[in-house]
Amino acid sequence: MPVQIPDDADFASFKEQCESDESWTQRYNKAGVTVWCRDEETKTVQKLKMRIVCKDVCAETLYDVLHDTSYRKKWDNMIDTFDIARLTVNADVGYYSWKCPSPLKNRDFVTMRSWLPLGKDYLIINYSVKHPKYPPKKDYVRAVSLLTGYLIQSNGANCCTLYYLTQVDPRGSLPKWVVNRVSQFVGPKAMRKIYKACLKYPEWKRKHDPNLKPWMYPEQNTLPCMSASELTVQRADSLENIDESGLNEEKIQQHSEDEET
Repeated sequence: MPVQIPDDADFASFKEQCESDESWTQRYNKAGVTVWCRDEETKTVQKLKMRIVCKDVCAETLYDVLHDTSYRKKWDNMIDTFDIARLTVNADVGYYSWKCPSPLKNRDFVTMRSWLPLGKDYLIINYSVKHPKYPPKKDYVRAVSLLTGYLIQSNGANCCTLYYLTQVDPRGSLPKWVVNRVSQFVGPKAMRKIYKACLKYPEWKRKHDPNLKPWMYPEQNTLPCMSASELTVQRADSLENIDESGLNEEKIQQHSEDEET
């Protein structure tokens, strides 16, 4: 299936999903973070939505933090991330690998990402694609983003609201408790990490190429160009599906706590 770069209707649809309460079930509401879920197709392909209000952070700063690959390495629990090529002035393709708690296998993605500043709102959305030079790796499970993205809404000069919506196929027969743990622990923790990263970003950016923001100024983008026709949509059923359903929750919980200390 050919890749379609999101248009205004796609961004409007994403925004509507973020703002809508219909068909969403609240799973978590604590310390400023709210999480909703909606089952889609199978129990492992669950659509999650999260929201956090970020005080003392302007919308543009949050938008910069989510784009700035160099800074992302300071706060994200990832293994590697890099941009591969640009498709248009507001779309690119990139690679991202994520560290999963042992003994779960680590996951990675190749995604097409598109972004749009829209008045007081900022939107970033992505979905998985196949790139001819970046096939699945031996030591990773290639997961599939069916739709993932952020909606940032300004609440004034120094406050904003962040929505994070994701529907990912992890390509594994995961136990139910893993899905529950994402909504009850992993997701809220990630939202708070983004918020804390935003508070520290202005000072960090002043010391690290303060005027370099290719997501805002396309003329600064030095990525090689490629055509969307060279990519295809990554279908989940074409990838390996591993069985991790028998993994023990206590063992993974202990490993996660060890990594935190």
